[in-house]
Amino acid sequence: MPDDLSDVRHQVALANRMLANEGVLDAFGHVSIRHPTDPGRYLLSRSRSPALIESDDILEFALDSEPVEPPTAQLYAERVIHGCIYQARPDVMAVCHHHAPPVMPFCITGVPLIPVIHVAAIMGDSVPFWDQRDDFGDSNLLVVKPEEGRSLARALGAHSAVLMRRHGATVVGRNVRELVFRSIAMCQNAEYQMRALALGSFGPLTPGETKLAAAIPGVERPRHGLPRSLIAIVFLASSGRGGVAPKPLRRGRVRLPALRRKSMERT
Repeated sequence: MPDDLSDVRHQVALANRMLANEGVLDAFGHVSIRHPTDPGRYLLSRSRSPALIESDDILEFALDSEPVEPPTAQLYAERVIHGCIYQARPDVMAVCHHHAPPVMPFCITGVPLIPVIHVAAIMGDSVPFWDQRDDFGDSNLLVVKPEEGRSLARALGAHSAVLMRRHGATVVGRNVRELVFRSIAMCQNAEYQMRALALGSFGPLTPGETKLAAAIPGVERPRHGLPRSLIAIVFLASSGRGGVAPKPLRRGRVRLPALRRKSMERT
């Protein structure tokens, strides 16, 4: 892959590892970034657990989700999620598909996920649902066909995220930092909303509060300035530049494996 994509590949790998460390991604989730100079392509890892992804795992795909170069490793089956959203949303520069435990009760029950804390205003005032049954009947719930990816993209519409019934969620961003921020904040919001529901009624953010809170510097545009969000600060501090690998990231007592730019032996 051309050297000018090395930084983007590093960002894809780092975003996967961060979201895995935060519990957003499990062994089957994935993150992609649109190609920085060719909007008709995107970068996504080979099929691998997000916590283990290296820069050398990142491959280049066309928007039909076919690899640009013949693959030598297994690919994610649900990569059409990324390609179809990039086709439908020229403004989207990064995509995450996940099955985080905090959002799954909402995916299962169909209870609306709405912002109840200010940092989650970045997810918007509502998150639509997509039910694969509506268009395709009984299925194995995987999004592997282009028509399934296009159906999901239509449900997403102009929103920042979409909940997939009995499956998980897909989140988008104007850049990878916004995507990481939004994915984590959305899961935090889901957890707090669940706890509030257990206590009884609760008051979500109003549309006005959501708009104003989403405009807080570091929430609306986390790529500028020094965001107050812990995860955004970690991202800014840990992004390697000039061929220097970042230091291992810490979250509590958890240490992420060092992300190396050189290839590693794989079995």
